[in-house]
Amino acid sequence: MYGRGHQTQIRIGPTLTPPIVQQLMIANAIVFVLQFVVPGVYEYGSVRPYLMWQQGHIWEPFTYMWLHAGLGHILMNMFALWMFGSPLALAWGPRKFLRFYLLCGVGAGFVIATWPYLIMNLSPQTLLMPTVGASGAIYGVLLGYSLTWPDRVIALIFPPITFRAIWLIPGLFLMTLAFGGGGISHIGHLGGVFVGWLYLRRKGEAGSRTLSFEHLKYRWRRYRMRQKLRSVRLDEWETRRNHDDDPRVH
Repeated sequence: MYGRGHQTQIRIGPTLTPPIVQQLMIANAIVFVLQFVVPGVYEYGSVRPYLMWQQGHIWEPFTYMWLHAGLGHILMNMFALWMFGSPLALAWGPRKFLRFYLLCGVGAGFVIATWPYLIMNLSPQTLLMPTVGASGAIYGVLLGYSLTWPDRVIALIFPPITFRAIWLIPGLFLMTLAFGGGGISHIGHLGGVFVGWLYLRRKGEAGSRTLSFEHLKYRWRRYRMRQKLRSVRLDEWETRRNHDDDPRVH
């Protein structure tokens, strides 16, 4: 669901799925099947920091984003790609959208492979841990959507809440931390967001400056003011209703 001002439209999913989004979904599905048919696809395609930086597997940031750990993993990513990528691809055009999608995914792969070395976490378990999934690219798409239409209202079924699109990324991170459990590459998600934001900021895209601490703090203050105003209005409404229900004659 999304709305602007007094005009609100309720919609489940995009009205049109552009060909570039369909092609990306099909490509991910084909590779997912190949994981179970062709031996070694998962092992050689996933990102492993040690193999990439110390064994020369430089292709891993380009291949990991087409692999997935299970059916639920790919379904969730493809649903987000369809839901939020379709309107973004229609607004941006297929070339720009594909470039942005690949850049966020590959950039997140490099962040995943580099992060353990930056924090000096050089344990063999960390350096050889495989990471797969299109989540880095998907989070970049979510960022692009939230900055292109920051005031659209998004309604979730679980949990049953509504919020403006500008809060989509922070909200998903909080939900992932609260309900996601282990095995989730938060660094990969952050990497996709960071690379996407750098790209949009460099290109001077409209809305690319809204993802700043000052702007988010301003929106938080505005949200708190709206909540206080809503509470005041509810109190006034309750007082007026109690007054109207009073049987006494004045």
